[in-house]
Amino acid sequence: MRSLAEPLLLWFTKGQGRITLAGTTRGYGVHNAIFIPEGTMHGFDVSAQVYGTAIFFGREPGVPLPDSPQHLRVRDAAAQHECNAIIEALQREMDSDRPAAARAAACHLGLLSVWLERQVAASADDRAAPPDAARRLAARYASLLEREFRSGLGVADYAAALGVTPTHLTRACKQACARSASALLQDRVLFEARRLLAETRMPVRAVSEALGFTSPAYFARAFQHRTGLTPTAFRRGA
Repeated sequence: MRSLAEPLLLWFTKGQGRITLAGTTRGYGVHNAIFIPEGTMHGFDVSAQVYGTAIFFGREPGVPLPDSPQHLRVRDAAAQHECNAIIEALQREMDSDRPAAARAAACHLGLLSVWLERQVAASADDRAAPPDAARRLAARYASLLEREFRSGLGVADYAAALGVTPTHLTRACKQACARSASALLQDRVLFEARRLLAETRMPVRAVSEALGFTSPAYFARAFQHRTGLTPTAFRRGA
């Protein structure tokens, strides 16, 4: 489980897997477009058979984009071809050294945002039914978790903030994404720990404090239990 500081569009053209987005797990397959707004917690599985494209829009996209996560199953062949064509044209301009290539790439990015807006509108009928109570609660938990996972709060604290019992919160998460509330919390904290150890020079003690652990020793034990490596050994390997 992770989040990004910029919007992301995933366009799958081969294979299948599962993605957890805003607290709900669904299968994805060929011609699925998944839009993930900045700051949205998500995680997905990929195998050697999965192929697709990830389009990062930047921290200041400059084009209109959906405000909420979108999982679109694009069944119309013309729409599938149009998306592929836009992405190919965008890639050509990004790889080009011709005059105004950057401006041309930005124009193709604008076309992609239009395509996405039209697909969201076309799929409105498929999503007419409101999400059930478990998915709504899981989505609220995922949003709160993304904001507070560095605080050292436990599942009981999150449940209290959401006005439910820990048991009820865990039951809702299992129904929505087949994972417990504690598993989502641990996975999110673990990813951030791995990122900080691999991408920064922060001392292990500082990483521990940044993620809300009560002591560096407790952080080291928890990290080793989940990864099989001490934080120092993981950093050395990374």
